[in-house]
Formats: sequence, structure tokens, C-alpha cells
Amino acid sequence: MNGMSKCRFALFASILFLMTGSLARAQWVPLAKDADAENRISWWREARFGMFLHWGVYAIPGRGEWVQWDEQIPVSEYAKLADQFKPEHFNPDAWAALAKEGGMKYMVLTSRHHDGFALFDDPGSSFTAVKSAAHRDLVADYVKAVRKAGLRVGLYYSPLDWRFPGFYFPGVYRDNAEELREQYNRQIDELASHYGKLDVVWFDGGGNEWLGFGGLAWGEHGWQGRAKDKPYTGSFDWNDKRTVGHLRELQPDVVINDRTNAPADFRSREGDGALGDFENRYPWELCTTISEGAWGYTPNAKVKPLNRLIHLLVGAAGRDGNFLLNVGPQPDGQIDAAQAERVREIGRWLGANGESIYGTRGGPWLPGPYGVSTHKGKAIYVHVLQASKDFKLSLPNLPVRVTKAAVLHGAELQFKQSERGLVIDIPAASVDAIDTVLKLEIEQPWTTQAVIPVPAS
Repeated sequence: MNGMSKCRFALFASILFLMTGSLARAQWVPLAKDADAENRISWWREARFGMFLHWGVYAIPGRGEWVQWDEQIPVSEYAKLADQFKPEHFNPDAWAALAKEGGMKYMVLTSRHHDGFALFDDPGSSFTAVKSAAHRDLVADYVKAVRKAGLRVGLYYSPLDWRFPGFYFPGVYRDNAEELREQYNRQIDELASHYGKLDVVWFDGGGNEWLGFGGLAWGEHGWQGRAKDKPYTGSFDWNDKRTVGHLRELQPDVVINDRTNAPADFRSREGDGALGDFENRYPWELCTTISEGAWGYTPNAKVKPLNRLIHLLVGAAGRDGNFLLNVGPQPDGQIDAAQAERVREIGRWLGANGESIYGTRGGPWLPGPYGVSTHKGKAIYVHVLQASKDFKLSLPNLPVRVTKAAVLHGAELQFKQSERGLVIDIPAASVDAIDTVLKLEIEQPWTTQAVIPVPAS
């Protein structure tokens, strides 16, 4: 570009970025602003795709990870599940191999869910895999296997624990709430101190949005119910900044999500319906399940169709986010065969199309009826998600010249670029039923955060 073109491009980019300023959603938790934050998150942004694993004693009844809460199972009765939890086929090397085969770059395992059962050792608790029938530190084995496979290591942890009434009524049961907080501090210290380098700590159930969930809050009108999405405003404090600050001291490179009251590295969106809007001003991740229903194991759960999962993966990348896909291992430690095969199918798709996902950023075109776009250097990838026959793809023009258009790893395509727009001819023979991936080569790298709206027509 000459000097005048660069000026026009910068002005164009600034205007388009301002046009998208309303796309951000309100968040309770600030993002980390320390000097190392960008370096810390860079590998994660490039990875784009990870495996989530919800696994614990709740796999035994096979009615999801919320079975204790949903069915109001007494703590003493639920605790007996630990005596049955003997995962004789637990093979974390097989988990890691499946994740690699699926094209995933990082893994996140539920080290402890809301039921309080820890898959790791805790000197202050007997409700752990080490001190019950399994007699095994499952987190240690998992971490070793994931690291050996060359994947990034992630652990999920919930400060919430249904065994502690102080979580619901911290004002009345202050001693119990403080005991819960002490467990939170102790267990995070255990995880951060004894398992080597952690790449991701994925919090859930913490922060003031969750504190007191399902309980009552005392106000000027007496006792009233408080929904989990209404922040707790009482005097008790998780002291998240202290606990997470200590975690960062022990694990300076760890990447943390936004479900505590401490500054986070990325924000979470949960469930298929939370894919939401484009957002490239902060890192974010969509997490969802590979099968319908619960995150924990349920027998004969219907696995989602491949095209739906590919569209979620592509949709997240095209909106400039990551995708964390959950599987729920069986009580014996094996991943359900149907879930495993779907992971492999995604991996085969990524084997052919991964360059349009890994290491890319969302845009320059905003998502629209056509699909989404991603970019990297002098390449723009257009994911056409609704094609079925010969058609002309019309997109708003770019302030940079397109030098070539082709199906990714396929035939070159005819196109016309003018001030009115970019039109690409896509013959029926080039259409893919799930996602027709196009690669456009441009004269200059697209390095701006500017994004271009695509009219519905």
C-alpha cells in the first residue's frame, strides 16, 4: 500500500471497529492487566480447540454431574459412591491420544466438582479418590499423560461444595463458610504445588454470582430467594484475589477463566445457545457438551451430529473465540464409544481444514447468513455454512486487494472485486455439505481488529 492507501485503510479500520462497539456483553469480572497477560494467553488463542472432561463419582448413578443436587440426595448417602468408584479401565494415555486424534490442543479435567469429591489427594479431606476405593491420585496420572502427549494441561475446580451449608447461608453459618474457604485455599495450593506446570485452571461455582446459590438472602423485606446470577452482597468474602493471586505466584503462566471475583485471562460462554456475538477485544471460550443433556456420564446419551459440532467450532473461531468440547467418561474410566468416534470425526475434519482454525483470528467479515470468516497473515478463510448448489457468494469489499480465491486445498475459483463488493463463483462440485472452506489470498496481511458487517441479503 502507498501512504494514502494506508491512511484510508487506518481510517476504515477505526470506523469499523467503532461500529462494533456494542457487541460486548456486560461482565462482572475484570480481565487481567498485568504485563505478562498477553504472552500468557497467546498459546491458548492459537490452540482454539480443547477437550473438557466431566468425571467423578456422579458417573456411577449415570444421571449427570448435578444428580446429588437435582435429586436432593443426602450427603451421607451420596458419600457411599466413593466406595464404589473403582475405575478399572481408567487410562489417561488413551484420553490424551483421543484428544490429539480429535485435533484438540489442550485438555481440562474436573479435579473437583460441586459434590466435593476430589480426584486428587487432599490432606484435609477424606472424600478423595486417594482415600477411597480408587486408592489413586487420578489427577497426577492425568497430568502426566497429557503432558507426555504434548498437549496443554488444564484442571477444572469448583470452590462450591454442596456438603457445606455455609455456602448457602454464609452470614448465619459463618464458621462453616470459613471452613469451606479454607478448603478452597488448601486445595488450590495442592493443585498448584504438586502437579508440575498447569496451563489452565478453569474455575466454576465460585465468585459472588454463585455464593448462596439456591438459598435465601436477608434484606429489608426479610428472607428472599436469590438466583445464582444475582451477585451475593453480604459480608462474607471468598477472598478470591488472595487465592488466585497465590495460584499465580505458584503458576505464573497459568491461564484462568472468569468464574471467580479475581481478574481473569478469558471469559466463558456455556452451552450451544451461548455462541453469541463476535468479540475480538478480549479472549473468550465457548464450552459445551458432545452429547445432549448432562455434562457427566449418562448411558445412551444422544451424541450431537457432526455438522452441528463443526458449526460450533467454526462459529467460535469465526467470532474470535475458542471451543472447549466436553466428554463424560464412564464410571470405569472409558470414554463412551459413540462420543469417542465423534471426536475422531472432528479430528479428521480438522486434518483437512485445520489451517483455517488454528492460529487464526476471527474476521474480517462478521458472521452472517453466509457463515463466518477467519484470517491469518495474508490468508482469509471463508466458512460457507449454507451452500447447496451453484451460487455466487457476495461479500462487502475489503480495503485490500484479493489476489486469489480457491477452495481450501482444492480448485481455484473465479471472483470479481470492486468497490461495490467481492463476488466469488462457487460451483456445485466444490460445495461441501458441512462447511465449504474457501481460502482468499490478499496483497497485505490483515493485522487490524476491524470487522466488516455483512448484510442479511
